[in-house]
Amino acid sequence: MKKLLILPFLASLVYAEDNTLVKITDTIPYAYTIDSGKKVKIERIQDTSNRLTDDYTKTSRPCPPFCIQPTKVHPDIKNIEELEILQFMKDKVTTNKGVIIDARLKSWFELETIPSAINIPFPVMLDADKKKAEMIFKILGMRVEADGTWNFDNAKELVVFCNGVWCGQSAHFVKGLLKYNYPTSKVRYYRSGFQGWKLLGLTTVVHKEIKK
Repeated sequence: MKKLLILPFLASLVYAEDNTLVKITDTIPYAYTIDSGKKVKIERIQDTSNRLTDDYTKTSRPCPPFCIQPTKVHPDIKNIEELEILQFMKDKVTTNKGVIIDARLKSWFELETIPSAINIPFPVMLDADKKKAEMIFKILGMRVEADGTWNFDNAKELVVFCNGVWCGQSAHFVKGLLKYNYPTSKVRYYRSGFQGWKLLGLTTVVHKEIKK
């Protein structure tokens, strides 16, 4: 049922139907978002023989720390997946009501990330004292009232992701958020993470070229 509700909105993100071989869904060939002020076309890799060749092909990593994560990062935080993220980009990111947060370390974010994502490395949030948390939350739309209380009414909705189901960085980031009472109703968890995004061959962006 949710899929039926989402697709009509996603359809407005694309141009007239074309001959795309590998579509996002049977009715959506591609979508658009804004990354660093530039329009980015999100589509799947069209080469049907393409295979991942980087670190995301690994099946096994030492655990700890790279342990399989629970499906739910918190009982009151909803999970989100790729079609919902595309919808979130349209409804929330482009209207400045939402932010997609890459909780990985800066070096990983710069190397490759999801279009329109911003980087707040998980240690920054997890280790934040109240002053730093207030600074981060104000950037995310939280307002400090005259009596010093924090008002989250206009705080942005967040989608948080890291490397994938074997990565605990999102959980650490969320723990930092909740320590200072960021509303769980405004947070979504993309458990499949960057590995899940890449497995579907979806468009990624590079913020810092690695010169050989």
